Amino acid sequence: MVRNVRSLTLEELPAPVFAVGNDYPQGFILPPHQHSRCQLLYGICGVMTVATAQGTWMVPPERAVWIPAGVVHEVEVVAGPGAMRSLYIAPAVLPPAREEGALDPRAERCQVVGISPLVHALLIEAAELPAEIKEGSRGSLIMGLLLHELPSLPVLPLSMPLPTDGRLAARCRAFVADPDPHATIDGWANDLGMSRRAFTRQFRRETGLSFAAWRQQACLFAALPRLAAGEAVTTVALDLGYDSPAAFTSMFKRLLGVPPSRYLRG
Repeated sequence: MVRNVRSLTLEELPAPVFAVGNDYPQGFILPPHQHSRCQLLYGICGVMTVATAQGTWMVPPERAVWIPAGVVHEVEVVAGPGAMRSLYIAPAVLPPAREEGALDPRAERCQVVGISPLVHALLIEAAELPAEIKEGSRGSLIMGLLLHELPSLPVLPLSMPLPTDGRLAARCRAFVADPDPHATIDGWANDLGMSRRAFTRQFRRETGLSFAAWRQQACLFAALPRLAAGEAVTTVALDLGYDSPAAFTSMFKRLLGVPPSRYLRG
């Protein structure tokens, strides 16, 4: 039986790597908290968001989010129910980055990653293991292989960084709540009383993304929970303001590599 373990008990466990399983209903919110360990939070089903002071990360089914140690975060199941498996890792045993475009376990930022069939199977097994694992045992080998695989997990463009500037942050939050794929740099700059050049520089400096890339990700954030809940691509595309389902599918495929129907099948 998969264990549902309170987060506070994780700090008391002596093992450097430990896995737990939790199931939550749609709409469940885990209030802001932090861990002394790094966390790989994997969603078997449902769609989650993880929010920090730096932004929000979207976790579709069969993907995961990497949360560094000490980062205060809130978790919400936005389309569910959500079945989760979490791997908690002491910072002292983290492997280094190994591949371009893949997870850097030692980076001080959250990252959404793809999960291979191998890592999926390992996480399922790891959550069934006892709290204390003997060195050289099957459980020890499972945890060791999970650590080895971490730096190979591909990073996905499912983050929504927010600016620190008050006016710009407020505008971004309003946009995330009601995204428009046709929003322009000139329109935003004019509304904020800024030149185009000043706006583009500040936006990239504070979010790490161009305005166009950030806008696309905001639209993707709005779409994923609805698609996961079974809404038709056509309905979601037109509701978000795309000229056609094909235009929406093109954006989706450009960001995530596959069309919506295939992506949500994993």
